[in-house]
Amino acid sequence: MKKLAVIVSLIAAAFGAAATSSATAEDVIRFGVAAEPYAPFSVKDASGKWQGWEIDLMNAVCTQMKAKCEIVDIAWDGIIPALLAKKFDVIWSSMSITDKRKEVIDFTDKYYYSPNVLVGAKADTRQFDVAKPDTFKGVAVAAQSASLQATYMQDKLNGIGEVKIYPTLDDEIADMQAGRVDLMAAAGIQIQDFLKKPEGQAYEIKVTLPHEKMFGDGDGGGLRKEDTALRDRLNAALKAVKASGEYDTITKRYFDFDIYGD
Repeated sequence: MKKLAVIVSLIAAAFGAAATSSATAEDVIRFGVAAEPYAPFSVKDASGKWQGWEIDLMNAVCTQMKAKCEIVDIAWDGIIPALLAKKFDVIWSSMSITDKRKEVIDFTDKYYYSPNVLVGAKADTRQFDVAKPDTFKGVAVAAQSASLQATYMQDKLNGIGEVKIYPTLDDEIADMQAGRVDLMAAAGIQIQDFLKKPEGQAYEIKVTLPHEKMFGDGDGGGLRKEDTALRDRLNAALKAVKASGEYDTITKRYFDFDIYGD
């Protein structure tokens, strides 16, 4: 009987250990972040550690959920296919919540909103107006691959101006500085980081693009449609971080204005 009791005890312990291990595994949430630098939202420091507003928010959300966060680097133009292939659990990379993307994936509530803009040299005195496409005749505009700005500008400038596609925002900036493009498209909040730097002093926002439906309803975390439980956990945590004032504390580290919007 003692031997039987020992065996039962060992089996129970083994199942308990397995259950504990499973519970621990379930508490690891993998956040997909675009490998390209996107300061001040997500960028690696000199040691290779991720930092930025979006990373701080991720850590605050994970603390609320009592979950362990892991970051998975992924190229922006393949980030949705990688999510669907289960290479990570949630896109956490300044992705706009749009109806078109909702056909493929689900989203958390928004966690910030940025208008979209065109940036150019202060010395360029031409007047650009997307309501008057002819004002872009012969103009070269840089936009990031797989971005909403790229889609919008390609539609507006079709046969009028040229839209040049780049893999990263840094590549857009480099070609603008080199004079190979006249304007570059970007998220208005994000480009502030460049405009405040010494190398950005010669540039300014030329156009704030209208808030059309295709630009969506702010930026949030992207999830597989079936992961409703994770979506609800993330939404509850985002609400808690906002209600506690921690959201504002994080934001003040990087911005001197509200980025949440209405």
